[in-house]
Amino acid sequence: MPHSMKPHYGSPITECGEPLVPIPLERFAWVSPHPYMALAAPYGDKSPFFVRQTVLERLDQAQAHLQEQRSGWRLQIFDAYRPLGVQQFMVDYTFQTVVAEAGLDSTIMTEAERQTILERVYEFWAPPLADPATPPPHSTGAAIDLTLVDQIGIPVEMGSAIDELSPRSYPNYFATSVNPEEQRYDADRQLLCESMESAGFLRHPKEWWHFSYGDQLWAWLYQQANPDFGAIARYGRVEELTKSA
Repeated sequence: MPHSMKPHYGSPITECGEPLVPIPLERFAWVSPHPYMALAAPYGDKSPFFVRQTVLERLDQAQAHLQEQRSGWRLQIFDAYRPLGVQQFMVDYTFQTVVAEAGLDSTIMTEAERQTILERVYEFWAPPLADPATPPPHSTGAAIDLTLVDQIGIPVEMGSAIDELSPRSYPNYFATSVNPEEQRYDADRQLLCESMESAGFLRHPKEWWHFSYGDQLWAWLYQQANPDFGAIARYGRVEELTKSA
């Protein structure tokens, strides 16, 4: 199964019961229209611009750190909370997009072709698993995708688009480049990372834009960096929290 390649799913979860809260968009920049809503992803009465309470507090701290380094710059929120149905929708959409780009027909693909494309999709997208023990990070309210805008509100060029399925999306892809433009991409990726890490977030190993605090991926990354200390996720899937409330 593709999800077996994601070691963070072994991290235990002790749900803290903290609520989802809206991100005050007047304090941040944000992408509008929301990219997945524009595709008709099934949010229902939910919103992508929600996170857990402590995650929001730490997001404010990260932006304050950023503005100490770059006056007037802001974090631009691309995506945060995703119901499980939205995760399924976006995985299916991405799969079909990759199939079309490869010139294939999903109705007559071989199983080997299907698995090859799924592996590519799951490198960047978490499997939309229904098991409460393995929630997609965004379905916990603990993960957020974001970038930077400058002092006049122009998005900073980071070297790849958010959600791009290519090695250019790896955080350190441009780290050894001698090209001045690509060196700027790397410097701004590191500025984003430093700002988020200053508030306790940790970055996805393969996505420069994805950060989380308190979910399974965060706990696993923390444990890798601090092997003498145990780390337990404090946020599980929000749908499970709602059922138990």
